[in-house]
Amino acid sequence: MGEEISKEIAVDGVDVRELYGAQNVYLEQIRALHPALKIVARGSSLKVLGAKSAAERFERRMQGLIDYYLKYGHISREVVAQAFAASGLAADEVPADQDVIVYGNNGTVVRARTVNQQRLVRLYDADDLLFAVGPAGSGKTYTAIALAVRALREKVVRRVILTRPAVEAGEKLGFLPGDMKEKLDPYLQPLYDALNDMIPPARLQKFMEEGTIQIAPLAYMRGRTLDNAFVILDEAQNTTLPQIKMFLTRMGRNAKFIVTGDVTQIDLPRRSDSGLTRAIGILRDVKGIGVVEFDRRDIVRHELVKHIVEAFDRHGESEAPPVRTDRKS
Repeated sequence: MGEEISKEIAVDGVDVRELYGAQNVYLEQIRALHPALKIVARGSSLKVLGAKSAAERFERRMQGLIDYYLKYGHISREVVAQAFAASGLAADEVPADQDVIVYGNNGTVVRARTVNQQRLVRLYDADDLLFAVGPAGSGKTYTAIALAVRALREKVVRRVILTRPAVEAGEKLGFLPGDMKEKLDPYLQPLYDALNDMIPPARLQKFMEEGTIQIAPLAYMRGRTLDNAFVILDEAQNTTLPQIKMFLTRMGRNAKFIVTGDVTQIDLPRRSDSGLTRAIGILRDVKGIGVVEFDRRDIVRHELVKHIVEAFDRHGESEAPPVRTDRKS
């Protein structure tokens, strides 16, 4: 029998509840795969006791599992088995399902589920600025945020910035209690909801505290240059043309911008003030800019949402003119 050693493997920055699984199901699987080693979980570290060669091999493969988790935010029995197989697990291994954008929390798989969601993912690889326009529930913002989370995990960008124009949909922010952040947080809640699906809570909190992920109203973008960032402007139908121009000209080096909006839900005092369709018309022939038009076929919420949109359309509730774009393939 070879020399026995004790090694301590740090798992800092990792949500151990996700890494070890519910009721430690993945940790128990790891122990079962290594009966000759004593493996003890202690907070943010694993202590391993056993033969030197076996402990060092375990450390390398455990690090591969941790790197995979940090990149994809996803662990499963299959991933654990592959991590400790003879060939190990490469952190940059591409998931088998090519429609998967990211693996979220609690086994959630975020994938491009419709033709236009898949088109948005495809154009993301070709263009640095994308416009995604279409009805509520079509997955514009959710798909864009999934792409942002993937870019952050893969270290393509250093930060993710999500922004919205602070225009109330029939409510007045001034009447809400609290300071400005407390007033705005409920308005920005849909962005938080999407992030909470994709990033473990402890890690998301850390990202927010460090400024790696920022959520702010559009007015906070003025004067900034956004380098090495993935930036999403949501609800862009509620921007004026000067506002959307201000936002687009924030783009710095190694930046990806996605602008989402629904021209049937304009909350500005005058619908004609919306800068979204005008900006698309001005920029549609510029190389490096892509446009994806979502429609009711992309609606992925409750089945009734699709029928609600169709019913309102039939009764003439949507008065906004159609968005004219030249489609890219």
